[in-house]
Amino acid sequence: MRVSLLAKPLPAADGDVLIVGSYADEKRLPEPLARLDRALGGRLGEVLEAEKFQGKPGQLTHLYADGRLPAKRVVVVGLGARGQLTPETIRRAAATGVRRARDLGARVVSIEVLGDTLPPEQRARAVVGGALLGTYSFDRYKREKPDKGVEELRLVEPDTRRGRELKAAIHLGTTFAEATAFARDLVNAPANEVTPTYLAKAATQIAREGRLKLRVYDRTECEKMGMGAFLGVAAGSEQPPKFIHLTYSPSGRARRKVAIVGKGVTFDSGGLDLKPADGMLRMKNDMAGAAAVLAVMRALPPLRPSVEVHAIVAATENMVSGKAQRPGDIVRAMNGVTIEIGNTDAEGRLTLADALAYTVARVKPTEIVDLATLTGACVVALGSLCAGLLTTSQPLADRLRAAADLVGERVWQLPLIDEYKDGLKSDVADINNVGPRGGGAINAAIFMREFTGDVPWVHLDIAGPAFSDRDLPLGPKGATGFGVRTLLAYLLELK
Repeated sequence: MRVSLLAKPLPAADGDVLIVGSYADEKRLPEPLARLDRALGGRLGEVLEAEKFQGKPGQLTHLYADGRLPAKRVVVVGLGARGQLTPETIRRAAATGVRRARDLGARVVSIEVLGDTLPPEQRARAVVGGALLGTYSFDRYKREKPDKGVEELRLVEPDTRRGRELKAAIHLGTTFAEATAFARDLVNAPANEVTPTYLAKAATQIAREGRLKLRVYDRTECEKMGMGAFLGVAAGSEQPPKFIHLTYSPSGRARRKVAIVGKGVTFDSGGLDLKPADGMLRMKNDMAGAAAVLAVMRALPPLRPSVEVHAIVAATENMVSGKAQRPGDIVRAMNGVTIEIGNTDAEGRLTLADALAYTVARVKPTEIVDLATLTGACVVALGSLCAGLLTTSQPLADRLRAAADLVGERVWQLPLIDEYKDGLKSDVADINNVGPRGGGAINAAIFMREFTGDVPWVHLDIAGPAFSDRDLPLGPKGATGFGVRTLLAYLLELK
């Protein structure tokens, strides 16, 4: 979808569909809807009254312009109460409106910069993000492709003095949405295609296109570095493991060095502690953290943040074979910590243990953020629409939560309770990879904390929101690309 700025009054905007917003519970049509109504000979007001349109979020209707406007149809979307307008309201309204336009067969859509109580740049960015995210689809493996699709989106803004700022907002909204779609594509693709080698090739292409530094370590090199935890998980798979390290460097001097670490288990059978069939069905999504950090690195060159960013992915499958690690095995991580395998299905924290230890030793970052589809316990605690956040640095957590709020991704902080470490004790090793059932998300984070050293660290457990079994306001069922926009917003705010 091409996105551009259209410097015309709303009634003069052309296209197959013109999308406008309406607030809830207002007695009169506000400008510029009133001007549009006059151009339509009062038909807009008549339709809204006849349909008892209340302007609630998610509500929409449409009418034919009958030649009274350059646009063929008008779609009206609800924005809710004027005093409660948020960027997320705008994103969802834009997604709803553009989906209706698509379903009406529109190829060219004009849309006003919805709302008027927030800065225009913020609203424009939300409109673009919502339109692109809300019309995402994944049809790579379908023989018959949908013939309906919006090809061009025009943001209508009559004030030409705002052109530069709005074009910058369009660039941000487009880049964030395209990065999210890239992550969604990686997760939605099947595990027989998206293997550790596939992720390494994707990283290679990202590095080539963005002129990033890349190092991919193979099994032998990981052995030399002492990555016993990561390689223990990889032992059962015929697919060779790949340890990926991408680096973005700003043009000037970087004052901060940030590491983003993504869990990259491309398929998780559970290992010898085998998952049940229904629990294994969508385990292609167990690399959603890796997909997110790769998508972020793909988006950084055009955004040009002023910080140095390192992306780390320990990519492997967790499979069953005669070589698979067993419950009761002991492995040694890169930092020397020995780990008793209490459950082979708690594999993500093992791969992350070496990824974090490597990051601390080789990258020496200012701070670390990891994303992982780590625990079902977090889904039990927070449901499917919210990620859990655990941290060793409250200032870092606060900055990350602010970024999540800005882009509309839900994050909730859980405590790191030191006493829970007693549940991870092992009689034969330094630590066990599992603890008691209660507080499972916290136990997993406490385990991972053993490998972060003194570096400020935030862990995002995205097991719930990374994949959806139903359609959502900003995308269809399947992969969501959760975390991409939060990380991008966070990195752009750093100085």
